[in-house]
Amino acid sequence: MFAMPTIPATLKERKALRPIGRNTERYQMMLEEVREIAVLADELGYDAFSTTEHHLHSEGGEVMPDPITLYADLAVRTQNIHFYPMSIVPTAGDPIRIAESIALLDQLTKGRVGATFARGYQKRWIQILSQGGSTSLVDADSDVRNREVYNEHIDVILKAWTQDSWDHDGKHYQVPFPYGEGIKGFGGVDWTRDFGSEDEVDADGVIRKIGVTPPPYQRPYPPIWVPYTVSPASMIAAAKRGFTCIATESRPESFRAHAQAYQAAAKEQGRDLKLGELFGATRSVCIGETREEAFEMAVRTAAYEWHNYFNKFGFTEMWRTAEDDPNTPLSFPDEAALAKRLIETRQLLCGTVDDVRRQMEELHTCHAGPGEEEGQLDWMVWQFFQQGTVPLDVQKRQLELFAEKVLPAVR
Repeated sequence: MFAMPTIPATLKERKALRPIGRNTERYQMMLEEVREIAVLADELGYDAFSTTEHHLHSEGGEVMPDPITLYADLAVRTQNIHFYPMSIVPTAGDPIRIAESIALLDQLTKGRVGATFARGYQKRWIQILSQGGSTSLVDADSDVRNREVYNEHIDVILKAWTQDSWDHDGKHYQVPFPYGEGIKGFGGVDWTRDFGSEDEVDADGVIRKIGVTPPPYQRPYPPIWVPYTVSPASMIAAAKRGFTCIATESRPESFRAHAQAYQAAAKEQGRDLKLGELFGATRSVCIGETREEAFEMAVRTAAYEWHNYFNKFGFTEMWRTAEDDPNTPLSFPDEAALAKRLIETRQLLCGTVDDVRRQMEELHTCHAGPGEEEGQLDWMVWQFFQQGTVPLDVQKRQLELFAEKVLPAVR
């Protein structure tokens, strides 16, 4: 389950309490909700819990700047559930610090950690935290640089996790810095020469390599996920590295094509995967006693978020159909209209328990048609828009229904 930590409030309350993201009382309400649903998810047997990492959200949505710290809090309250940030953005952070913090959490939890890396799309905070070094991928002129920095920072993180000592002479990052000169005048040279890795210090006492501590508990490193929304190129690159891909694309034919493209890219690297292996889907779920009740929840939760916020970044274009005018930006008059489209394109699994179970079974096969190979999808990430938008008891009931009535059909 994937929560986007949201301070519980209506739009009217957000305006009255602005900036609600800096309201301690409401922030504590959000933390308690997240704690309770994470603990319940663990008890119900969910495999993993995740949140976004976003910064500067004074408006009160996605107010989680440091998921690793949050997971340390949740880990001591739970027994089995794993933790996956959705996602760390390496283009707006130092890769060694990222490697250290994830490895430390992996050690603290003895392996209950995965790593999820995304290129980022919110220019407001990415541009500030990177100080102009890597702007958002939503701008065409900066997309190439963003991808360069992303790939190089991933390389650095993997070196930090897998090598006792290493260096790196990259276009955007150097270890040591400056690479050609090394680091001179370090007072602990003799100590490092005696007790550190054998090749960290050269014969002249210059630092030439480094070792990052701690290593991950899981070797060679925690499972790595790469979520993507509008960039299949990210999916292909992830397949070549052996990372699990999580797709937001939901239109059945397109989703199946993406899963097949991932499978083919992995095969080119010598990995013979089943359709759906190391692949996943991000979806929302609304379950009701009746279809009408489920639809009402969809309007209040998933459609509310997509219509009032994510639509402003153009994400609803992902659910364009052949009937839409290709020359006009896709838009919806209200949450109800958008909810219908989310259901139609299978981004939202909605209805009674029986309805949602059927929809999950179709997703699990990667939407196999008659005579087509049935996939076995590894992951479904529930984008849990219920948090912060409906009462806590309603959130818990949704988790229970899905775990007890739907999941057994596809596990």
